Amino acid sequence: MSHNWYYVKSMIGPHSGLHRAGKRRIGLALLVLATLAGASQAAGHALSPQECLEGGDFIAHAAQSRDNGMARATFLDNLVADIRLIQAFPAELRWFVVDPEDAVFLHGEASKVFDAPQLPEVHRAQFLSLCFDR
Repeated sequence: MSHNWYYVKSMIGPHSGLHRAGKRRIGLALLVLATLAGASQAAGHALSPQECLEGGDFIAHAAQSRDNGMARATFLDNLVADIRLIQAFPAELRWFVVDPEDAVFLHGEASKVFDAPQLPEVHRAQFLSLCFDR
């Protein structure tokens, strides 16, 4: 068995034509995948009314957390960790942060809660207005 392994290894070594052709095919496949991923991300996903309402609740809770003493950095660091965890799941199983644009939108609106403090209901209303217009 080991003899066969060395034979196969030598046949696809770094100087063989098979190795270079394989690298070209892999490079082409990666280019196609990156192009397709970029096209799907550019299109984004339309947020449903339910997602907007749940996102509005999240933003109101962020303002309540701020009012109860949570620091901006702590909240946003936890949000980023949560977004990374959510993005580990397939897009069809995710809540809200289905694509990168959703994550940026949610993070930006959560940042506003700490940068320009207002009542939780005001933050929620502003978020809903922006979300429904997306």
